[in-house]
Amino acid sequence: MKLLAIETSTESCSAAVLNNNEVYAVSKIAPRQHNEIILSMCDKVLGQSQISLTQLDAISFGRGPGAFTGVRLAASVTQGIALAQDLPVIPVSSLATLAQAAHHVHNASCVFACIDARMQEVYYATYELDEHHIMQLRGEEKVIRPNFIDVGTGKNCIGAGSGWGTYAEVLQEKMGNHISYYADEFPQAEFVAKLGKYYFEQGLSVPASQALPVYLRDNVAEKPKRKMVF
Repeated sequence: MKLLAIETSTESCSAAVLNNNEVYAVSKIAPRQHNEIILSMCDKVLGQSQISLTQLDAISFGRGPGAFTGVRLAASVTQGIALAQDLPVIPVSSLATLAQAAHHVHNASCVFACIDARMQEVYYATYELDEHHIMQLRGEEKVIRPNFIDVGTGKNCIGAGSGWGTYAEVLQEKMGNHISYYADEFPQAEFVAKLGKYYFEQGLSVPASQALPVYLRDNVAEKPKRKMVF
C-alpha cells in the first residue's frame, strides 16, 4: 500500500509516506508556520519514497483534536489532494497517534494521551493495546480540565503529550502513584500513516468530502482570540 499522511494538530508539523512497510517521514517544530511548510514537506517525502501522487492508494490525516487552525489545515490540504487525485481519505485521531507512538517507542500497552488545549483544559483519552498491536480507545476523547480527569490506573501505563508537561503535578496526584510520562512528544505523521494503513484495511476510509476535522470544543469558532494558533 502507498499512503501519504499529514499531521499539523500541534506545534509539530509533519508529513510521511508509507510505501508497503517502509515509512519516509519529516517533522519540524514550527509554531505558526504549518501552512507555509506542509506542502513542501509532502513533496519531500514523496520524493524520498520515489512515489508520485498518482501512485497513492489513499491519504490519512490527523483529524484532531488539537489546535483549531492546525486541524483545519490538515483537513483542507488532505481534501484538496484527495479530490484532485480521486483518492479515499482516512481520518486518524491525534490522540490515538500519540498512543501508537508511545507503544512503538516505549513498549506501552496503556497510554494516557493528553494534549494541552489552552484555556486551562486538555484534550485527553485513554488507549489500550489490542491483539493486533493497535492502540484502541477506551472510553471517549474529551476536552476537560485536568483536575476533572478520571485517569484510573493500569499495568504498564504511561502518559504522553504536551498536557503532561503543563499539568503533570495534577495528573500524577489523581493517579495516586508515580507514572512515567513523556511531555515532549507530539502527534507525528509517521504514526498517522501506520494507523491509516490499519484503518484502511478495516474499511474505515471515507470520501474526500468527509475529511472533516474534530475539535471537541463546540464553541471553538466563537472564541477566536483565545484559540490555539500554530
